[in-house]
Amino acid sequence: MRLASALFIIAAVVGRTPAPPPAVVVLAPSVRDSIDSIFLRYNVHWNELADVNTLTQMLGTGRPTQKEYLGCLVGHTSAAGDTIYITDWARARGLVQFQFAVTGTCDHVAGLIGTWHTHPYRASATGTALKEPVLSSTDLSTFAAGHDRVVLAAWDRDSIDAAARSSDGSVTHPADLIVR
Repeated sequence: MRLASALFIIAAVVGRTPAPPPAVVVLAPSVRDSIDSIFLRYNVHWNELADVNTLTQMLGTGRPTQKEYLGCLVGHTSAAGDTIYITDWARARGLVQFQFAVTGTCDHVAGLIGTWHTHPYRASATGTALKEPVLSSTDLSTFAAGHDRVVLAAWDRDSIDAAARSSDGSVTHPADLIVR
């Protein structure tokens, strides 16, 4: 019985093709610095949340202290398809910015491999700024339904979250992000 079980397991393992390794994202320092500059420009009032709470922000009834931004990522993948190199970026066309959303298109960008966007701080119940440095579930489901190889969300130069699509189409989140 043990021999039959062992042979079954070996046959099952031998017949499978191994999954590709999760994609790694290599971000050029100049792109990271641009993302940080844009985050700072559109979130200059991040610390003016003392009189604003999350409900006010989500309803859009308060003054917007920040706006999201959408950028298009340019780059290429390694020959094996396991490394995504981000070498440049471009502004999205038709950019419409809100405090908790942004729209636009990257259809005009040659060498497009994905998108990046900023996430604003949000107000806590006490009016202090909260930083939530992760891609939202909406970000991830939108990415999973698309064809881009990578999506980034940024809060500042040291808080960038990445999801990447491997060569077989599987999505890795969080993806390893290396600035080099």
